[in-house]
Amino acid sequence: MDPIAQYCQSVIDSVQRIQSEQHEAMTAVARLLADKAESGQSIFITGCSHSSLFAQEVYYRAGGFLLMNPIFLPGMTVDVRPVTQTSRYERIPGIAEAVLSESSIKQGDVLIIASVSGRNAVPVEMALWAKGRGISVVALTSLTYSQAVTSRHASGLRLFEAADFILDLLCPDGDAVLEMEGLQVKTAAISTVTGVTILHGVVSETLRLLIERGVTPPVFVSGNLDDGDAYNQALLEQYRDQIHYM
Repeated sequence: MDPIAQYCQSVIDSVQRIQSEQHEAMTAVARLLADKAESGQSIFITGCSHSSLFAQEVYYRAGGFLLMNPIFLPGMTVDVRPVTQTSRYERIPGIAEAVLSESSIKQGDVLIIASVSGRNAVPVEMALWAKGRGISVVALTSLTYSQAVTSRHASGLRLFEAADFILDLLCPDGDAVLEMEGLQVKTAAISTVTGVTILHGVVSETLRLLIERGVTPPVFVSGNLDDGDAYNQALLEQYRDQIHYM
């Protein structure tokens, strides 16, 4: 089987595993998000380096839930140059507290923290800081990967050990899934595919639950549709107390 077919098959297999193995966890998180949205609390999502892509994926986009608020950590998004700086910053203690304490997050809110390995100081620190202030913490992480490595946080904890809810990315340690003759290491990371699948599944179930409760959830339409801008602006104004990215 050629690498294209191998990777596509890996994606198919992983998504099928998500459907069977993560359905219960995804439903529980969706229920949490629906509860928070309905009660007027706020939903935040964050991650370091490539894990920051998960926060970018689920906010301010066509078909997206308006109430997903990203927290982008300074020096830890992949537009930073040199990009190697992101790996160094996510290991530095104190950054998470400095960022979260200056953010809009508050007691009763929920924080989704994405970290594939779950071992570095910043994501663990964010989880501990949030839990200590009555904020629900959801870990988007790989249990297989995390359990294969040691923590880089002073507590010795990995992200999944500091969270209230766990969404398992189901990717291997090291993330990459393909072995190739002539290459000593694996290639083709899969966590972005599995993470995005999990998040869109959770958000979709959140919307369904809100509708079931008689609440019409605010969802963006494409700004490139006629009247799309006006539709979105009206929703942004209506939900301004739960939106923190404008």
